[in-house]
Amino acid sequence: MSYAILIVGMALITWLIRSAVFVLGDRLVFPPLVRTALGFVPVTVLTAIIVPMAVSPHGADAELTWRNPQLVGALAAVAVSALTRRPLLTIAVGLAVFFAWQGIVIK
Repeated sequence: MSYAILIVGMALITWLIRSAVFVLGDRLVFPPLVRTALGFVPVTVLTAIIVPMAVSPHGADAELTWRNPQLVGALAAVAVSALTRRPLLTIAVGLAVFFAWQGIVIK
């Protein structure tokens, strides 16, 4: 199958799903359970993107050691987030720990 057909098909499906929500507008009513579940979608998607990058930064096997700066930075960010609940501080500390740890491990 051609990649162009695949990409056009995915774009069409995405467009149909998004436009259906706009066209139906207020007529589309979700049950409370679905609305609650939809609230967890952003956290789930971000977790699905970030965890594989932190655990397996080179795309091979999991690197669950102290020599993995992505994992150490992510763990520091999780700790700061749990303690402070401040997103900007979480990002800043996570990046600072990542770059500092990368400098320590590489040298």
